[in-house]
Amino acid sequence: MGDLDVTEDALLGGRVRLKQPAQGYRVAIDPVLLAAALPDGFRGRIADIGCGVGAAALCAAMRLPDAQVVGIERDPALAELARQNVAQNGLTARAEIVTGDIRAAASSTAFDAVIANPPYLEPERANVQNDPRKAAATIEDDASLDIWIDAALGRLRPKGMLAFVHRADRLDDLLAALHGQTGEVVVFPLWPKAGVPAKRVIVRARKGMRSPLVLNAGLVLHEAEGRYTEAAQAVLRDGAALIR
Repeated sequence: MGDLDVTEDALLGGRVRLKQPAQGYRVAIDPVLLAAALPDGFRGRIADIGCGVGAAALCAAMRLPDAQVVGIERDPALAELARQNVAQNGLTARAEIVTGDIRAAASSTAFDAVIANPPYLEPERANVQNDPRKAAATIEDDASLDIWIDAALGRLRPKGMLAFVHRADRLDDLLAALHGQTGEVVVFPLWPKAGVPAKRVIVRARKGMRSPLVLNAGLVLHEAEGRYTEAAQAVLRDGAALIR
């Protein structure tokens, strides 16, 4: 794969096989949880913007057999890996990967849902990363969170759904960017353990709606001794919906 050494890993209890770079940014559970933010039985077209090697896109396609998924990734090498992942998972009929920048104007509001796992650190708060792909995945560049939100909304049809996974301490930024443009906002905390502050949060909303915000009980990921809770396993292994 050119200059990339890759490993092959598994998501959703082995139902998704994933080639990814051996060094630098490595897929963890965030994209699996992001894909699970879409409701069971979701139909229509889904865009995964900044899809990387396609982890969230693949999990969404595997969970939702009546959906069509498009991943958008600006790094050509990662986009090519994502295409290989689509093929090896037998999803070429329902998933495709496009090489492109999210900042490019959307050609149409063609999607029923847009999901994203954007870089979560502001440059002034981030440590310098030697690996440029890890930096691109974790540290904001000139594409700020506002730009990511605008990119999602610009690709959504009216009343379409967006879902972002992000750091909990950026929740105010997320909500500010969505204010006045979305409704039916659901804030879903991801608790590392019971009684421990959330480090991640999923925010789901619908374009052009006006319904009030809901603060969900969220999901406790780990038991006290460190293993995943049964509720987390249902999502990460079995593909259960995160928000009901």
